[in-house]
Parts: sequence; C-alpha cells; structure tokens
Amino acid sequence: MNKPELIASQRNETRLSDIIYEKIVGMIADGRFAVNERLPSEIHLASMLGASRPVVREALERLRTDQLIVSRKGSGSYVRQRPDVSVLSDVPVGSLADVQRFFEFRAGLEAEAAQLAARNWQPQDRTRIEAMFEALEQCLQRNDLGTDEDLALHDAVALATGNQFHTLAREWFKPHIAIGMAVTRSLSLKRTAAHVRAVQDEHAAIVSAIFARDEAGAHAAMKAHVLNARARMFQGI
Repeated sequence: MNKPELIASQRNETRLSDIIYEKIVGMIADGRFAVNERLPSEIHLASMLGASRPVVREALERLRTDQLIVSRKGSGSYVRQRPDVSVLSDVPVGSLADVQRFFEFRAGLEAEAAQLAARNWQPQDRTRIEAMFEALEQCLQRNDLGTDEDLALHDAVALATGNQFHTLAREWFKPHIAIGMAVTRSLSLKRTAAHVRAVQDEHAAIVSAIFARDEAGAHAAMKAHVLNARARMFQGI
C-alpha cells in the first residue's frame, strides 16, 4: 500500500471509529447500557456494531477520554455517566466526536484570546464586552437559549485582542462553534437555575480577569470555561 492509500485508509478507520463512538454514546443515553453497568467485551461490541476490534477499541478509548466510561483493571469497561439523549439530536449524524475535538481546539485558541484581550483591551472594547455580558444576563433572566448572545460575548473578547486573526478564526469556525454552544446551552436550560448561574459565573470570571488586566487569570478562566462546556455535553440531566 502506497503512502496516499495508507493515509486514506487511516482516515476511513478514524471516521468509522467516530460512528461507532456515536452509536455507543446513543446506547448509553437511551439506557441500553446503564450507569455502573459493564459494557460488552470488544469482541461482542465488534460483532454487535459490525466493526473491527481496532475500530471498537479506538471508539472506547475516546469514550474514556470523554469520561463516559471507565476501565477497571481485569474487569472491563463500565458506564460512568449517562448523557441526555438530546445531545445526539442536536448535532449532525456522525459528528459528535468532532464536536468534542473542536472543544479541545477552542480551549487553547480562546484562552490565548482572553490573555491577549486582558493585555490589549481599549475603552471601546470594555463597553462592547459589558454590553454583550449584560445581553446574555437578560437572556438567562428570560430563560432564553441565548446562543447568539453567548457567541457575541466571545466575539467581543476576540475583538479586544487587537489581533485580527483571532476574529478571522472565529469567522472561519463559526458554524462549528455555534453547534457546540447550541448543544451546551440547550442542555443547560434543562438543568437547575443554580447550574445555569454557574455557567454565567464562568463568563463573569473571564470578564473580570480581562478588565483587571490579569493575563494569566483570563487565560485560565477561559480555558476552564470551554473545557467545562465540553464536559457538560455528557453530564446527565
């Protein structure tokens, strides 16, 4: 097999593992595999799902990374938490693994943006960020989804960096960003008021650190917020 064929084969294997990953997430979400229940063996899952063992193994590794399952030495893999079934209906079929990977990418990119914003913001940036934060607060008061307002707040932080490539990057990736935000905000509205307030408190910590010109604090607050959003996708309702 030549190099292009090998790369194509590897991409196909990765794609198939994403589909198997999503199928297992669905089985956990709809209760076929209950919390604390032992998953079938790799061989059994491979037969059940019509995939090879390496593909199933890769999907299971991703599920461990996303903290949906946990391995117990000598015993197998067990379900750790059950996500809300709507997490699958809110993303395009076969793309759930990519949504999770994109959160990982965002965590680094947006943390750097927050750090730069803390260093470089100007009075007009502060006015814009405060307005976007207040708009999001009003959405929470009305129990609205607030996806557009959430996006606008993050856009305002990117603009405050003074670096046009941060705003360009958000434009390039806006469809991917919007999917992740829509899912996490939709799930948030199904949870308690205290949970929703905790998410907004994360935004408040980012904004506060930026205005204090606390670069390290802004970086840490934004990275924690994005990674928390990623984790919230799979938290049960």
